[in-house]
Amino acid sequence: MAIYAIGDVQGCNDALQRLIEQIRFNPATDRLWFVGDLVNRGPDSLKVLRYIKSLGSSAVVVLGNHDLFLLAVSEDIVGTRPEDTLQAILSAPDRDELLAWVRRQPLLHREDPFVLVHAGILPQWSIGESEKLAHEVETGLRSPFYKDILRALYPSKHLQWSLNLTGPTRLAAIVKVLTRLRACSADGLMESSYSGPPDHIPAGFLPWFKIENLERQHTTIVCGHWASLGLYCEDGIWAIDSGCVWGRQLTAIRLEDRTVFQVSCHPVGSCGG
Repeated sequence: MAIYAIGDVQGCNDALQRLIEQIRFNPATDRLWFVGDLVNRGPDSLKVLRYIKSLGSSAVVVLGNHDLFLLAVSEDIVGTRPEDTLQAILSAPDRDELLAWVRRQPLLHREDPFVLVHAGILPQWSIGESEKLAHEVETGLRSPFYKDILRALYPSKHLQWSLNLTGPTRLAAIVKVLTRLRACSADGLMESSYSGPPDHIPAGFLPWFKIENLERQHTTIVCGHWASLGLYCEDGIWAIDSGCVWGRQLTAIRLEDRTVFQVSCHPVGSCGG
């Protein structure tokens, strides 16, 4: 059995299927770990969602910011933008089934020594604490009150984590960390707007994984979200959003031996080929 972690697909079904073929994925014996952002910006979000859902227990998915955006759009909490490509899902006959499946997915998955998360973990959080906080949100998203979390999340620029937060605002702040974090200060203040390369991060902030956390020394965090960072693997962090939807690559990494697999992608709007 092999486990392959796959970077942000974002609706690029052609690239995903070519990558699946390259790794010779066998759903009977292998598993795929998806770092989130299954949908949006690419042309085939509906195909991607249906395919990954069809894999059942052969796929592990953590939610990304675009997946949560899909849920918010579906509830008319936010509107779509010109670059969004979600309409096929929203108009699909199996729309409700697909959206319910998305809502049931976790925000963090742990199988020691690996942790799968979309964006990152604050330096103040241990792995155990991160797991508990993610579970709070997962419980909320699966409850009848999930819309309250989404309403608290949009807009999110003002949100910062604090132990004093309660209710939907607390859960929305946890979501922001796990699905949007790129840079923060040493004391955990999130930089909310920067998405460029690490060497141009605003003064006072660092990539979240560059801030030491001794409690995570024996853990490898597998994440995506930061396309400008690209494929970045060092002790404790495997960042695998290699910018498929921007015309670069879709990446898979085999957990057992760190072997990297990649397929080339087409620019935004044409990655379906």
